[in-house]
Amino acid sequence: MTTNLKITLGIAAAMAMIVAAVMVFGRSGDPTAPAAASPGRALPADHLVREDSHRLSTAADGKVTLVEFLDFECEACAATFPHMERIRAEYDGRITVVVRYFPLPGHRNAPLAAQAAEAAAKQGKFEAMYARLFETQRQWGEASDSKEAFFLDLAERLGLDAVAFKRDLRAPETIERVKKDQGDGLALGVQRTPTIFFNGAALDVPPSYENLKAAIDAALAS
Repeated sequence: MTTNLKITLGIAAAMAMIVAAVMVFGRSGDPTAPAAASPGRALPADHLVREDSHRLSTAADGKVTLVEFLDFECEACAATFPHMERIRAEYDGRITVVVRYFPLPGHRNAPLAAQAAEAAAKQGKFEAMYARLFETQRQWGEASDSKEAFFLDLAERLGLDAVAFKRDLRAPETIERVKKDQGDGLALGVQRTPTIFFNGAALDVPPSYENLKAAIDAALAS
């Protein structure tokens, strides 16, 4: 094999790896873009919601379940956050809303932010931390340095035990918990955030308030 051929093959292999990485970890940036996870196709329930998945609301009848794979550093997720909050408030007790972690590799502090939410969950404050991470995203997102000190301050402001939070933030079981959600997302074909599943199938429209409301109303009326 000639030297030029070796170089050509090496470049081709590298490009293939880059393309594969983009397909798996496609970075979102447009909050109006529908999620790329086989819209309309029913998926295995055990990958969508697990016993330890975080539920922001629960409906007894189970007619509507929304499962969101999100990245706290993702601007599109932050843009979707108020729509999801409005929907939760309007349909309180009538729909189930589940949050799953899916930090993207291009975001320096996304894994740590997910770990912060998980560490807060150990003290019964998942929902509060979930909200504050999005509300303060502009203060810590897109940074090249670690924002651990910022997350520790958030925890203290939420009234969490700072010592326990700091311990749990970097605990192996916390890291593995986040990775488990990521693994489920990859198994489901999640490529970017936010990806929302509606009653077991990937939502095939942008997650605006109007689109979510229309889908929920139709499901509740059936």
